[in-house]
Amino acid sequence: MPETIPADSVGLVEPRRLAFDEPLALDCGRTLDQYELVYETYGELNADASNAVLVCHALSGDHHAAGYHSMDDRKPGWWEACIGPGKPIDTRRFFVVSPNNIGSCKGSTGPNTINPATGEYYGPDFPIVTCGDWARSQQRLMRALGIDQWTAVVGPSLGGMQVIQWAIDFPDSLRNAIVIAAAPKLTAQNIAFNEVARQAITSDTEFHAGRYYEHGTVPRRGLMLARMLGHITYLSDDAMRAKFGRELQAGKLSFSFDSEFSVESYLRYQGRQFVDRFDANSYLLMTKSLDYFDPAAKTNDDLAAALAPAKARFLVMSFTSDWRFSPARSREIVKALLDNHKRVSYVEIAAEHGHDAFLMPIDHYIAVFGAHMQRVATECTPTEVAA
Repeated sequence: MPETIPADSVGLVEPRRLAFDEPLALDCGRTLDQYELVYETYGELNADASNAVLVCHALSGDHHAAGYHSMDDRKPGWWEACIGPGKPIDTRRFFVVSPNNIGSCKGSTGPNTINPATGEYYGPDFPIVTCGDWARSQQRLMRALGIDQWTAVVGPSLGGMQVIQWAIDFPDSLRNAIVIAAAPKLTAQNIAFNEVARQAITSDTEFHAGRYYEHGTVPRRGLMLARMLGHITYLSDDAMRAKFGRELQAGKLSFSFDSEFSVESYLRYQGRQFVDRFDANSYLLMTKSLDYFDPAAKTNDDLAAALAPAKARFLVMSFTSDWRFSPARSREIVKALLDNHKRVSYVEIAAEHGHDAFLMPIDHYIAVFGAHMQRVATECTPTEVAA
């Protein structure tokens, strides 16, 4: 927890909640008659609402992207490295909106919220949602906040996929699209990782077909294993070697199946922490949303044709050691945009952190991201926003 709030932080922030009564038609064919979105905002909206930035979160992310909820917070929002005064998404110049996706478990309507039609938790009855569903729900939030167009929609990983969906579905609603460590669709290997994670959860005896709320249980072991598997894929071999090597906790082998190596202890800790902050049904749903993302499926697997409606200027960034969303996948996006003569810049950042590099304050990453956003800021009407 910070003794004082850092000068380059947005400071203490408070989540907001907005209820929507207009039914939301979903890609799966079902409808949410009503739903709520929890979101945070940072900075000030200027007079003509031209400085608004939408931040889309990754699989296990949420609305708390920057700042602190209290002085007792152990750590700030998940993208503190990139959002705040003087940071790439500079809150002295931008009004940042960071919503929690429907289907998640951090306050927006999802499996762990009450279904008004039954008075019970949605649980496994909550519909599977897609990036398209998220974009439509976020567009309603945009309008409710008095914003006609985002100056930028920004997101890493699954958030980057949402950015692509925004650019396709609402081309007039954003001027810039920043896609970080993402892909135009998951590889078979990525889908396989997600399926193993789901099987770990659903095979837990405490899962109860997703109705564990009614049984007063949590599929802790399954969710812990799912997170451990996922966490391995977010790191690179080099990063794990540098951080753990083959270090033994007790300095010698115990010839048992207890946690002996430091990396084992670390993964178990990450798994236990995740169980306490994320919902198993939401994890199943969010991984399916990842699997389903494939905008080119509607254009005979022609990604260029899928991206043809986009009007935004793109920045696509990848990281050299990210093997789960490799630079090659980002280059597929870039090629499809160039085939359409779209405006796009591409940067491949040298980093050893694996997929998690988008969370890190890597100098080159921050410099490139910051320079691009400074140019984006010149498109916004000058305001009286505090310097």
